Amino acid sequence: MDAALQFSSVTIVIPVKAWNPYLAESVRHCLRLQYPASVEIVVLPDAPCPSPDPRVRIIPTGVVNPAVKRAVALRQTHGELLAFLDDDAYPVPDWLTRAARHFHDPAVAAVGGPGVTPPDDSPRQRASGAVYISWLVSGPHRLRYLPETTRDVDDLPSCNFIVRRSVLEALHAAEVNFWPGEDTFLCEKIIRQLRQRIRYDPQVLVYHHRRAVFAPHCRQVGRYAVHRGYFVKRFGGNSNKLTYWVPSAFLVLLIIGALVSAWVPGAGRWYGGLLGIYGALLFGEGVRTRDLRLTFLVPCGICATHLVYGLGFLQGLLLTRLREER
Repeated sequence: MDAALQFSSVTIVIPVKAWNPYLAESVRHCLRLQYPASVEIVVLPDAPCPSPDPRVRIIPTGVVNPAVKRAVALRQTHGELLAFLDDDAYPVPDWLTRAARHFHDPAVAAVGGPGVTPPDDSPRQRASGAVYISWLVSGPHRLRYLPETTRDVDDLPSCNFIVRRSVLEALHAAEVNFWPGEDTFLCEKIIRQLRQRIRYDPQVLVYHHRRAVFAPHCRQVGRYAVHRGYFVKRFGGNSNKLTYWVPSAFLVLLIIGALVSAWVPGAGRWYGGLLGIYGALLFGEGVRTRDLRLTFLVPCGICATHLVYGLGFLQGLLLTRLREER
């Protein structure tokens, strides 16, 4: 590893509404990071709050979304690398050291890794995590939620994203107001505009608490879906992938199948058979968890995710403008 880059200064950026127990956990782990150079920890709440440690800087931002908070951090900090972290995520001790080794390559603009469900999450939270790592839900994007092989990618979430300050400045990242989706927008500009690389490393790992199934999980999935659908229509690029269209196609076929079954003799048997296969696949994903408490929650969570995402994606395709753009 290049010594100069190994010791690049880092600013850890954590946007949040207000101080909370998950944030306290995240900050504790950040303070224990094994990194030989300067590490600045910046927390950006809506309103002022006391810092738990002299090494933690509090920058109140007012009531704005996380994308705007990260833009504030870009303007008011000086780290050569900015490490974005969600308030409900916490890093492993060598998080930054593992990431830093990739920046010896000047073509690498950003580095990230998986956000793994913590083992002490509640059963409903772990069910959400199991939904996300299911091949029926995430397909090739499972690497965002569990460690897979090191590779270049074109999209990574901002809950675990280390990026060069020079890249953000070159792309005028402070002008981005999307949320969620600001990470996808940024990754697209890194790949297409700068023609630089984004590196995925399974050892650049954070633990990311999940939204419990069903209502909190579905609300989050719905927000993701609306933005993804809108991005497909407006930007294409890393959002226009077959995997993102599949839930909407499933939803449409589900409705068409029900209508055809009601009017065409014999069609109901075929429709019922296909639903039976789908149900068997869902049940298999529940059994795969090897946890009796998740055997029911996970299949229902996967089905709910398909329906909510499919509907939200279609809604995004139909929108003329997102709420944060108005």
